[in-house]
Amino acid sequence: MRRSYKRIIDMEKESMVLLINALEAIGDTYGIYGFSGYGRENVEFYTIKDLHENFSEKVKRRIDRIAPLHATRMGPAIRHATYKLDNTDARTKILFLISDGRPQDRGYSREGVEKEYAVHDTKKALDEAKMKGINSFCLTVDKNGHDYLKTMCSDMGYEILDDINDLPERLLVLYRRLTM
Repeated sequence: MRRSYKRIIDMEKESMVLLINALEAIGDTYGIYGFSGYGRENVEFYTIKDLHENFSEKVKRRIDRIAPLHATRMGPAIRHATYKLDNTDARTKILFLISDGRPQDRGYSREGVEKEYAVHDTKKALDEAKMKGINSFCLTVDKNGHDYLKTMCSDMGYEILDDINDLPERLLVLYRRLTM
């Protein structure tokens, strides 16, 4: 029997739909955002569903169009999401960061100081969110994730999934745990 393989992005989208169904059923407010970087001066932040936007066919089409683009400059995207959450009236504010690897972008080398700069900038952005009362949780499928997540998320939660197929179930479990 031939096993079919799905791309990480496809599993992330399927997992997102399951979480959306749960959030819609319980009436929680949520937003869905994506980002891509191509150098320091070009970090794009995409709104798939804004916090107070209703779930609709338009949102479903945006989810369908999510695709990998450029690099993973996390710091600015986290700061923008933090701004949105900080300006929302909610008792519990959670920032889920779902990624397939370490923060990196053009301008950061893959080695040495610049490589670490990306990790520390992301940590600073997560710390800034925490100071505003936003609970962050990082979830990755990068098997080498401990190498940088222990620094990036030192006093916050993070998890490394060994199998991308576990993502749908883990998202629901983590959301329940973070909101209790």
